[in-house]
Amino acid sequence: MPLRKVALACVNCGSRNYTVSENKNRTERLEVKKFCKHCGKHTLHKETR
Repeated sequence: MPLRKVALACVNCGSRNYTVSENKNRTERLEVKKFCKHCGKHTLHKETR
């Protein structure tokens, strides 16, 4: 079974800048601070499905 990818979207501008492998054991959506090239600063990114 191939690994599925999910996107991480910036909470400020909504841009989907990063992708991560889907984890079936994770019950809550992943939230990480990442650099957003559109906002020009580190912002919170949330997992989209």
